[in-house]
Amino acid sequence: MNRKFGTNGPLVSSIGLGCMSLSGAYGVADDQESIKVIERALELGHNFLDTADYYRTGHNEELIGKAIKGKRDKAFLSVKTGQMFAPAANKGFGFGPVNAHPDYLKNAILYSLQRLKTDYIDLYTPGRVDPNVPIEDTVGALADMVDKGVIRYIGLSEASASTIRKAATVAPITALQIEYSLWSREIEAEVLPVTRELGIGIVAYSPLSRGFLTGDIKSPEDLKDNRPNMPRFQGENFYKNLELVEQIKILAAQKGCTPTQLALAWVLAQGEHIIAIPGTKRIHKLEENIAAEQVQLTQEDLQSIEAIMPAGIAAGTRYPEFLMKALNG
Repeated sequence: MNRKFGTNGPLVSSIGLGCMSLSGAYGVADDQESIKVIERALELGHNFLDTADYYRTGHNEELIGKAIKGKRDKAFLSVKTGQMFAPAANKGFGFGPVNAHPDYLKNAILYSLQRLKTDYIDLYTPGRVDPNVPIEDTVGALADMVDKGVIRYIGLSEASASTIRKAATVAPITALQIEYSLWSREIEAEVLPVTRELGIGIVAYSPLSRGFLTGDIKSPEDLKDNRPNMPRFQGENFYKNLELVEQIKILAAQKGCTPTQLALAWVLAQGEHIIAIPGTKRIHKLEENIAAEQVQLTQEDLQSIEAIMPAGIAAGTRYPEFLMKALNG
């Protein structure tokens, strides 16, 4: 199932593939299995592949480059940049300073093109808004890349409503990548209305709240990655959120789908300009995610979900406080 991606954008799959986990973000990943996951997504017609040049310092892009060899026309490549990475930075989360200076962007894209083995990127997005660079300068540099044919569309990520408006005065903005899920609904107040007004697509990352909404996580001990450092996975927050997931399981069973599919269907139901990019390292989970397209939520379903999952219900913020500061730029 495809959706029109913003006013000036193409048709893309309503459920894409977030590729971060294929480079070890959530535990060890096998490269050959990861390539098979990407190939299966394309085989099923799900062309939106989301990556970043800072996912394991280029490894993720190289992986995708191998997977799309000979079938570049089947893939819509969404690439983020401008987030410096150092393994020890920010208490082990790895994400360091943001850099969206025009010179940095124009250099970074050359390396992305090499790693992806392509001569153009469909959607190019600064991973965060750089507080030290006027957004007009950043978008101006991206517009130059569009003119040169090395990128086709311009994206923003984790930007505020006012920043989006400023950016749109410089060049058409095709997409905003931002966290959006049953547990992360902050964008509904200002950002979502602005994207509708300006004809900008939403790329919803972490639509399953880092896997919590799948119902597969039973204990913090199940997690062998950095999620236990996230507030929603810590202490009492974890068990409060686990109780919410149990309620989602009941609704999903009544609907005849999995909790994963219910959560993804909810995201898609919030607007025709929204796509979701859940990540996975396993083909059967990819297929489960994609099947969420077939789940049609009625008004009664949406009301039932809202009754147990109103905005702000999740215990804990989506990132630790020191990372929250880089959001809503």
